[in-house]
Amino acid sequence: MSGAALRVLSWNVHGLRDDRSALTGLVRELAPDVMVVQEAPRRFRWRHKCAALADECGMIVAAGGLPSLGNLILVSLRVRVQDTWCLQYPLTPGRHMRGAAFARCSVPGGRFTISGSHLATDPVERPAQAALWKEALAAAEGPLIAAADLNEGPGGGAWRTVADGLASPECGHTFPARLPARRIDGMFFSPDLQVTRYEAVGTAAARRASDHLPVLAELTLPSA
Repeated sequence: MSGAALRVLSWNVHGLRDDRSALTGLVRELAPDVMVVQEAPRRFRWRHKCAALADECGMIVAAGGLPSLGNLILVSLRVRVQDTWCLQYPLTPGRHMRGAAFARCSVPGGRFTISGSHLATDPVERPAQAALWKEALAAAEGPLIAAADLNEGPGGGAWRTVADGLASPECGHTFPARLPARRIDGMFFSPDLQVTRYEAVGTAAARRASDHLPVLAELTLPSA
């Protein structure tokens, strides 16, 4: 028997350097239950900046920010956050430190774990990060949603590592936003989740708001 509906948005917001009003306006229009953000504030006054972004989107901060190196999970008031944690990947000298954010949540009629990450641009560094993230994802119990900017497409080794045992339907190209030519952003779903909608949002507002297009999923959770 099917459980509750859940709407999830994943978006690399380009460090909030583009049209912020277009970004927050689109999030409010799409009204996700959960939003996974890559390139969220992670440095000076990061708590205030993450909270301000959440407020402008009509959401609240669940997890992430500096402890996950710029990955952020926001939730609507419909979502109850039961536990959160973060993962940091080992630092390669001369490269950016990266990580992942996790939240275990519930809505009336269902529960789920969601995680967000942003893998390295370096193709040598990326596979090890994918393997560490996958190990952490595999430890989660129950329905699972993983969302990321993987900096590579579905044919890449890191993408295949994350996708192993999870569903990742085609959603269209996501980067660069103004003329999308690559699918490097995506979500991955455990088999117990029913995916009823999954697409890259290519509106004019989305193209103004960031250098990546957001990815939107509508899911049905298994009955609690």
